[in-house]
Amino acid sequence: MVGKPLTDIASPDDLRRLPPEQLPLLAAQIRRLLLDTVLSSGGHLGSNLGVVELSIALHRVFDSPRDTLLFDGGHQAYVHKILTGRRLAFAYGLRKEGGLSGYPDRGESEHDVIENSHASTALGYADGIAKARALQGVTDRAVVAVVGDGALTGGMAYEALNNIGAAPQRPVIVVLNDNGFSCAPTAGAIARHLSRLRAGAPASPLGPSVFDRTTVFEQLGLSYLGPVDGHDIPALEAVLRQARALRRPVVVHVTTVKGHGYPPADADAERMHTIGSGTGGAVDPGSPVWSEVFGAELVTIAHRRADVVAITAGAPGPTGLTAFAARFPHRCYDVGAAEQHALASAAGAATAGLHPVVAIYSTFLNRAFDQLLFDVALHRLPVTLVLGGAGITGPDGASHHGLWDLTLLAAVPGIRVAAPRDGTALRELVGEAICCDTGPTALRFPRDAVGPDIPAVERWGSLDVLYRSARRDVLLMGVGPVTAECVSAARQLAEVGVYVTVVDPRWVLPITDVLIGVCLRYRLVVVVEENTVAGAVACALARALTAAGAPIPVRGMGLPHRFLSQCGRSELLDEAGFTAEGIANVVVTARTELVDGRAVTP
Repeated sequence: MVGKPLTDIASPDDLRRLPPEQLPLLAAQIRRLLLDTVLSSGGHLGSNLGVVELSIALHRVFDSPRDTLLFDGGHQAYVHKILTGRRLAFAYGLRKEGGLSGYPDRGESEHDVIENSHASTALGYADGIAKARALQGVTDRAVVAVVGDGALTGGMAYEALNNIGAAPQRPVIVVLNDNGFSCAPTAGAIARHLSRLRAGAPASPLGPSVFDRTTVFEQLGLSYLGPVDGHDIPALEAVLRQARALRRPVVVHVTTVKGHGYPPADADAERMHTIGSGTGGAVDPGSPVWSEVFGAELVTIAHRRADVVAITAGAPGPTGLTAFAARFPHRCYDVGAAEQHALASAAGAATAGLHPVVAIYSTFLNRAFDQLLFDVALHRLPVTLVLGGAGITGPDGASHHGLWDLTLLAAVPGIRVAAPRDGTALRELVGEAICCDTGPTALRFPRDAVGPDIPAVERWGSLDVLYRSARRDVLLMGVGPVTAECVSAARQLAEVGVYVTVVDPRWVLPITDVLIGVCLRYRLVVVVEENTVAGAVACALARALTAAGAPIPVRGMGLPHRFLSQCGRSELLDEAGFTAEGIANVVVTARTELVDGRAVTP
């Protein structure tokens, strides 16, 4: 086995048979595989480099899948995949269509128990699994949740700890992977608490009493072991065996270095948290991404308006707030992986006279819908949501596509929703949103680079006309950047005698009287939106037209109403027909149905 332990490991059983003296070489080989693969395919680099030794120790001490291993957030599970028989699939198919997911995937392996990529959820799963085991009389199967310190900034983690700690008869092992980061440095009081524990100082600043030295976990009823060096495999194995032997809820505090073993990731853990495919972590020198355009405009507005503050949920860089945080550090709040709190806190700030701008990914809006609906919208508060990563996000897979925000936002009374088509429109709409003081506003845009501007040929009220035909036949409405393909489709259709006018309503929800008036001039309306087809803009427009006594046929073109797997953004959009040719085909089909007297519905 000397010199090639990794190639001999097809299962955790093989790993447990490996002599301890071979483990440092195995760790080095895994780290090399991570670098070779992720620098080529893209994905989460820093977090996985940091858990190499921890993953080895976990699979040597626990017998997966008999023992249940859960990885919170899922982005730290690459080494787990490699050690559970997926080494070749990882090397050649990570985040590719039909290949290996960048997160745990129940369809890939019996070792992947949950498919989670949103933080703070694994402890809830662990509590439920432990309850089931207790009812079933199963006492010899461990339940282990690997949780990053960033996940402990989310409220769900404490809801679970509250239940886990209250049941000493149900042994859950919480492995706290503490590297001081989520996407960005971990924010809040828990970060300070863990820092004191790492330093060996009292857990409380109140004094040196025994009570003050107890950890927050012990106060909640869990035992506490650590901190232990997360890159020392023998020490890790020893403490994990000790945790299992306690047979009660326990936290094992493991300290790791994000990006360990790769100097660029060590030096810039935030930038190397996740990288694009084929970049080696380098910044793309080409077109700016949508979040950067938003961030620059927000800084400009904030210079004029002292009431503007920004809130992010653990990801200031990816959401475009880096420049704002640098210029206005006392007006930028990172609340951690806590989208619910982000919206509730924004509601409080708005109540006190500020205009909060909450920048989160579209996929994470799902977690804060209750707060948006009842804490913000019910109170008609001036809070602006900025949703990056809307629509297809590509190789991050099902849980990261932003396919539901328009559907959710359409259900919120009083909210105004914009979908900018280009950088100029984004800058205009950010300003208009922040000027709105009568209720909440939202903007949504994709995660990729901003394309060329799409100039309007004229403006009808708040609605931009991007292409105008000589005859009023079909009105084609684009929602967001897809309007570029709508314009191309209209030009193609003009060549075959189909007359199409392309409009961008700019504010897509609620449906305005201006838009209804424009629709009345046409025989057919086709709406193209990068959102699930269920209940979004096309449906809202059809209802509004019916309510206005103008049942103009509306055909909605959206994304499939199912969970989409990982694949390149452009490939998934092409597959869904979001090309000039695909849009033109939908227009022709809907027009033919109209002529034939068949129904045309969203």
